[in-house]
Amino acid sequence: MTPSQLKRKHEAHNPNSYYFSPDTMRFFGDTMSNYYCSETEETWILLRKQPVKHGLQSEAHFCKRTFKRIR
Repeated sequence: MTPSQLKRKHEAHNPNSYYFSPDTMRFFGDTMSNYYCSETEETWILLRKQPVKHGLQSEAHFCKRTFKRIR
């Protein structure tokens, strides 16, 4: 799965999410090209290639069934 595919599926299943909103991405100085995906048995993992503003270099886990972000 590519980061863009994950974004589309997340937004389709979770329309009220702000995770990929342009304002959120702009606030953190992030772009979709800065992401890559990995997976486990139950989740997709979205990782950053390079840190962004404030040194953020986090990963986000998304359920493979619901595409909801897991905290």
